[in-house]
Amino acid sequence: MADPEGTRKLEAILAADVVGYSRLMQQDDEATVGTLETYRSVFREKIQAHHGRVVDMAGDSVLAVFEAATEAVRAAFEIQSELSQRNEALTEARRMRFRIGVNVGEVIEKPDGTVYGDGVNIAARLESIGEPGGVTVSGTVFDQVKGRLGIAFDFIGEQEVKNISEPVRAYRIAGKAPQASPSRLRGSARTTRKRVAIGGAASAAILMAAAGIYSYRYLAPWVKPTSGSTAALPLPDKPSIAVLPFVNMSDDPEQEYFSDGITEDVITSLSKRSGLFVIARNSVFTYKGHAVRPEQVSRELGVRYVLEGSVRKADKRVRITAQLIDATTGYHLWAEHYDGELKDIFSLQDSVTNKIVTALSPKLSATDAASGARPETLSVEAHDLLLRGLAVQFKVQREANPTARRLFQAAIDLDPNYAAAYAWLAFTYFDEWTFQWTQDPTSLDRAMDAARKAVTLDKSLANGHRALGYGLLLNRQHELGLAELRKAVSLNPNFSDALGMLANGLNWSGQPEEAIGFVKEAMRVDPKYQPWVSLWLGDSYFWLRQYDRAIASYQDAIRKQPNYLSPHRMLAATYAEMGRQREAHAEAAEVLRINPTFCLDLFQTRYPVKKQADLDRLTAALRRAGLE
Repeated sequence: MADPEGTRKLEAILAADVVGYSRLMQQDDEATVGTLETYRSVFREKIQAHHGRVVDMAGDSVLAVFEAATEAVRAAFEIQSELSQRNEALTEARRMRFRIGVNVGEVIEKPDGTVYGDGVNIAARLESIGEPGGVTVSGTVFDQVKGRLGIAFDFIGEQEVKNISEPVRAYRIAGKAPQASPSRLRGSARTTRKRVAIGGAASAAILMAAAGIYSYRYLAPWVKPTSGSTAALPLPDKPSIAVLPFVNMSDDPEQEYFSDGITEDVITSLSKRSGLFVIARNSVFTYKGHAVRPEQVSRELGVRYVLEGSVRKADKRVRITAQLIDATTGYHLWAEHYDGELKDIFSLQDSVTNKIVTALSPKLSATDAASGARPETLSVEAHDLLLRGLAVQFKVQREANPTARRLFQAAIDLDPNYAAAYAWLAFTYFDEWTFQWTQDPTSLDRAMDAARKAVTLDKSLANGHRALGYGLLLNRQHELGLAELRKAVSLNPNFSDALGMLANGLNWSGQPEEAIGFVKEAMRVDPKYQPWVSLWLGDSYFWLRQYDRAIASYQDAIRKQPNYLSPHRMLAATYAEMGRQREAHAEAAEVLRINPTFCLDLFQTRYPVKKQADLDRLTAALRRAGLE
């Protein structure tokens, strides 16, 4: 007699479902049901051919078990291959794509043939994070089939699985790789396990992905939607794209700067085209180290297209793999890899950006489609030093600033005409002057010298004009500073830092109404904007005496960065202006907690507002709050 509780056994489990099934049903339910039945017959045929058993086909899902992991993977691979061919006969809107997950684990098989247990749960979870038309397998499956099927796998990290205490290693089939020998596949497995051991810091930027039709998303764990973001951001009225951080596929964790630099370069190149809406670096880098669905990126950042890829740098060779996805439909527009010598890195980057522009060219003007980014330097070594410097500079930390400066200066030493390096060198001096990291009275002059050099060397460099504009504002040359910042925005309409700095300059210049428009543009280009963007919006409202709005913006900045002195200082002034002395004194106490040496006289000399009346109003409010 069969055990009513079921029999425990070790099985390979295949779980699958249809992507966008509800949409297909809404469009044409009869055609969808017909296609589903046809595709189910493919599942049945392949599962039986590989000695598997169909457990369930409820709704749009499929569950099957196999005695061997190799048979389950073969079946999954052949199913997706045949369904891909069948989809070619359908219009894009009617194509039905499945996601498939495969796991090996213990199941409980009931007398009626149904199966339960963690092994099934993990397979279902792997399926849920899979790509349309793709196959995702667990580490246990990979360990059993690697090198035996002539199929390449890409490691996508350790996935958190509901109700499973330990993360699950996961891999995606990358397509057939007949040229990859078993030993090379085993080597790839070893390096991916090494990357797991060193965690999300894994580095350098050259991509190795076996050629295939599937997506390359190598990161984990899953990114949850931003807290409170229930509504999708509206799409712009022009082609919009987010370039996700390129994944470092190198074995050296110290090479992370390189893949980040490739991402930065591609973003900058695309941003210069006025016909494109390009999300800023800051927002896309919030996804770094996580696997994320394109539709989530579309919803949270308000874009239609998502570019993702990876980079591998080995010796003097580089491989960049990239794919462009229409995130509103899940359809892949193209996926390619680019190989070359390290000395060819600039042309490889151009190949990626040109491919994107070609894909979107029907929607771009002829000027945008034709415009290309010329290399800022011909020295690969100088470019590498710049990327290393940026990795440090973006930390905005006092102890990191000298290191960034040395790297930018080293880049200049190799290429004295490297305008980009001069621009970033200028910001190392601006930062130490603005944040009072030094008592050197020449810091501002050195920053100005570097900024002017950058613009002299390359008048088309937006960041050079940003640096010069900022310096001119700090020197109270407001009209000249605003002109430089407007030039930066005209050269790079998607440059969130320039948009925000222009807004800040307009606030200092007594034009807060116009500033609000630019700061909101910066927020749209960079939806996960930095706390100082909230500060600049708050300043606009402060100067307009819209105090309630100013308070909300300053509090938003503090939520993002609790020890950010400036919004606490401005809150103190705002509350004092409103006669709310208790709150004003509390914020003044916060200012002194963060910076016990805060001096109002020094602040007056460094706060570059144009109108003396504005400075008098602000300092009087700060005195009423209790600051001296």
